[in-house]
Amino acid sequence: MRHTIDIPHTELIPDLLAILPDWYRRQADERELPWRSCPAPYHTWLSEIMLQQTRASAVIPYYERFLASLPDIESLAACDDDQLMKLWQGLGYYSRARNLKKAAIIICQEYSGQLPQDFTTLLSLPGIGRYTASAIGSIAFGQPWPAVDGNVLRVLSRVLASAADIAAPATKKALENALAPHYPSGTIAGELNQAFMDLGATICLPHGLPHCSCCPLARICLAHAEGLELELPRKSSTRQRRQEKHTVLLLRQGNAIALHQRETKGLLAGLWEFPNLPGKLTKKEVVDWLKENGLTVESIQALPPAKHIFSHIEWQLSGWLIKLPAADTLTIQENHLPFVWASSQQIAERFSLPSAFQYYFPYIQTK
Repeated sequence: MRHTIDIPHTELIPDLLAILPDWYRRQADERELPWRSCPAPYHTWLSEIMLQQTRASAVIPYYERFLASLPDIESLAACDDDQLMKLWQGLGYYSRARNLKKAAIIICQEYSGQLPQDFTTLLSLPGIGRYTASAIGSIAFGQPWPAVDGNVLRVLSRVLASAADIAAPATKKALENALAPHYPSGTIAGELNQAFMDLGATICLPHGLPHCSCCPLARICLAHAEGLELELPRKSSTRQRRQEKHTVLLLRQGNAIALHQRETKGLLAGLWEFPNLPGKLTKKEVVDWLKENGLTVESIQALPPAKHIFSHIEWQLSGWLIKLPAADTLTIQENHLPFVWASSQQIAERFSLPSAFQYYFPYIQTK
């Protein structure tokens, strides 16, 4: 039997929704975001995908660069995969970019290059879930769809003094259902969803003390009235990240550096990386591996350790800068090691190198 969530004090929702639009309009000029000045469907869709798991301030330069290169859905659908990954480099969660292109191709083939307005149709496109579909529908098309994300869950949990676990899908659905009957159509629908985003990002913060003194909802917020701001929302603990050790090899031959392209499926699929081996390898183990593959080491230098955190995995990295003699070029080709060779400038300009490997990029730059 499906468990239902009882959301308390839903009678406060009409007051809450009446307060937020005016507050949003007053403070919008202080938080200038380029996608808000031109909320065209493509711009809204792109910004919402980029904003997933990423701060707005970090997204702005990527958004502007992306639009400058791919100004419409047709150009996105036709772009080269390497160009797409290079434009996305540094934003992480690269499947978002791949899904953008997949969806763009479908939109061009089936919807004449126009982002569909129908909620169910939006949901059928790769990379678009309920939140993103609702955000696009409300902001770009004035549809009365509440976009419920972590910001909305946190704000509502505090205002309504709800102890429901916000990590539970049933809680998200219950809060969405509580909002939906009260949501208006037109421009105000998008303003409401963006107001929730801004309020959660700047005032009703997830960690530390929320800024209740400047919150427009403070006078109706039950958590504030009862001193529960730091106890709400309730969220069940997430599983611990798996830790993995990797040894990164910066193989240098003159000004050329070895790169390897990852598999087309899985973590960082299809992106370029420095060759790396599982585990934390010693100098001897690295030299032995190179010899086994027919490579002669002219010099080898240990590099500082690094750490990179994904949503579910933590990579603990160690690195070695290895100089190979020029004569090894033929040997590398004969052994069919899956490398391509590029200068540091070519890597910076053409190859999409994920943030996990950017830690070691300064060590390959030509001085």
